[in-house]
Amino acid sequence: MRTSLVWKAVIVALGMGVLFVGCGDSKGEKQAESAKMQGVDETQLGLRSAPLEGESVKLVDYTFTTKAAGESEKIERSFENAPPLIPHDIEGMLPITQQDNMCLSCHDREVAEGVGATPVPASHIYDLRTMKKAASSIADARYNCTQCHVPQAQTKPLVENTFSPEFSDQSQKHQSNLLEVLNQGVK
Repeated sequence: MRTSLVWKAVIVALGMGVLFVGCGDSKGEKQAESAKMQGVDETQLGLRSAPLEGESVKLVDYTFTTKAAGESEKIERSFENAPPLIPHDIEGMLPITQQDNMCLSCHDREVAEGVGATPVPASHIYDLRTMKKAASSIADARYNCTQCHVPQAQTKPLVENTFSPEFSDQSQKHQSNLLEVLNQGVK
């Protein structure tokens, strides 16, 4: 019975374009109904000024690089140990599965230097669940590269960004030391 109340609250909230996280009973229904009565318009919920539903939704025009792997330049990380952006075209490399991972054909540590690619960092061959080095060239939880690494879109930002990263070492702009600093500050 309690589960059906939660889903009912979520469905009511989603119907309005509002989601109340953590609604466990009819309190969520009351919050959703209250927001609906206050007249929250869909255009006030995000960065777009268009409704979230309907044919009037237009995606921002963007393109990705068409440079092939090996022809592109590395992109500086957004912050220290941030997953680096993919600087080349990934057409034909998807979907990535554990059995078929085109990324590893160049970025595997045994091959990368020979083809001029960035090798997979140590954090990707270390299984954080078992705290051991992975038996294969990459930890099982790390095979889906595009879960963290994405191509850089050529587009105009929706909001101005004044963030300026500070790197503890300038070499961190293009490499990771995540495994070395993972437990920094942890007692």
